[in-house]
Amino acid sequence: MASSAMITEVVLPGVVEPDGLQINRRAMPVPAAGWALVEVEATGISYAEQSMRRDLYPGQPAFPFVPGYDLVGTVRAVGPGGDGALVGTRVAAVTKTGAWTTHALVDVDDLTPVPPDLDPAAVETVVVNGVTAWQMLERARLRTGQTILVHGANGGVGTVLVQLGRHLGVRVIGTAAPRHHAALRDLGVEPLDYRDPDLAARVREMSPGGVDAVFDPVAGPGVRTSYRLLAPGGTLVVYGNASATGNAQSIVWVFVKLLARLYTWNALPNGHRVGFYNFWAGRRTRGAAFRRRLRTDLGIVLDLLRQGVIVPQIAARYPLTEVSAALAFAEARSRPGKVVLEP
Repeated sequence: MASSAMITEVVLPGVVEPDGLQINRRAMPVPAAGWALVEVEATGISYAEQSMRRDLYPGQPAFPFVPGYDLVGTVRAVGPGGDGALVGTRVAAVTKTGAWTTHALVDVDDLTPVPPDLDPAAVETVVVNGVTAWQMLERARLRTGQTILVHGANGGVGTVLVQLGRHLGVRVIGTAAPRHHAALRDLGVEPLDYRDPDLAARVREMSPGGVDAVFDPVAGPGVRTSYRLLAPGGTLVVYGNASATGNAQSIVWVFVKLLARLYTWNALPNGHRVGFYNFWAGRRTRGAAFRRRLRTDLGIVLDLLRQGVIVPQIAARYPLTEVSAALAFAEARSRPGKVVLEP
């Protein structure tokens, strides 16, 4: 590889508006032992990056840094002693940060093979989002014929979650703004307006005995309503804390209060199961097992994508260099699905 080769990357310099993102050029990195250089074909914009630009994502790096939670691309080089057979193969990886670039260094153990016949942008919609949705549905232990409530059903995780739920034979009620309702109906969802002051009553009309699971990425005051809507033995899975955005309190304190509430509810003798889904749970303490599960679950989701069970919901595609416009579009939430960046 020529020493003059350059990469392009997006830098988040601090707390800025979307137009404050910076485009940086630097020399092509060289992978060390155990690492691979991946030419990025697709990455995406998630709620994580939207939080990071406000300095509200727990555990985010110090500014400046390159955002980007996951990627799909082709291995172009491996470090010394690495498996040369990897070069030229398409892979996916969860990076947490660093994916908004034309070329990324990724730990070889974090790479998952991707079938070469799949569109990288389509795959990008189900890397973190698909694994998250699949693992949360597994936690809920659902059975055919049961009913679930998905808040934010138009989002990146939500659109995959509702499709997987329908595949499992589950009835899906989904909340979203009315402009997304037609698209959700096409996915087999029964939509409700998330701003309806009588939302809880609407859900009870549709499912008088309560719902068997609620998936809530918002938390905040509405999490109490989510809990009260559960049927006997039902499960509440909170997988975000979007309500904390713009909150005057510390994001850490808001999160601690949320976990305390969930822990208290889970201890009540009413048969409900309550928990917070953390994608990274076990990453540090059970690294090898965490990676095996991630590869297995992503493989299942990719197979469902190939079969057409999951129809990729791409809100928009943008070149990497138009990331500011892409981030503004994503935060406007004008179309369901995920905004994909294509370096």
